[in-house]
Amino acid sequence: MEDGPRVASPDDATTVTGLVVGAFFDDPTWSWAFPDPGARRGQHRAFWGLFVEGALRHDWVWLAAGDVATSIWIPPGRSDMSEEQEARMEALLPDLLGPGSARVSEALELFEAAHPRDEPHYYLSLLATDPAQRGHGYGLALLADNLRLIDAEGAGAYLEASNPANVALYERYGFAQVGAFDLPDGGPTVHTMWRSPRNAR
Repeated sequence: MEDGPRVASPDDATTVTGLVVGAFFDDPTWSWAFPDPGARRGQHRAFWGLFVEGALRHDWVWLAAGDVATSIWIPPGRSDMSEEQEARMEALLPDLLGPGSARVSEALELFEAAHPRDEPHYYLSLLATDPAQRGHGYGLALLADNLRLIDAEGAGAYLEASNPANVALYERYGFAQVGAFDLPDGGPTVHTMWRSPRNAR
């Protein structure tokens, strides 16, 4: 019986994607990006599935015991997606959103522009808990466990808080706000956060 987090394998892609789809259904940023609640779950499954596929190349996607939460990290010097996966995303958005894809493409460009490049770091792409298990701290416990490993390397960490309600939670784990950007067409504000290296060797 598993009693701690484990590194996800490509066989876990459906499980990881399902956790993200559930967790981000009502997220301010990603419900703005996919505004039709009737279509959103299927759209998110395709959209997030590609991010999960890209991240699984790096052996830094984690599942909490019982598969109740997942953390999706991109290690230093690595990319979210391969060039082939990026091309698939570019083709996917118009299929999912039609004319609405332009503002989501613009939003993704804003995420990319805000991302720091001057210091190697782990990038927390997504942190998601099964909505049925919210409130038990499973996602934050997984985050804390991951940060211990990152601290052991003396590495920094970066994330975007797509929900402002999570900024204070991340601050409790050593992240500090370093910037923010507004999404187009009156969209929500995304906060960028950095955690300086701890226990550097």
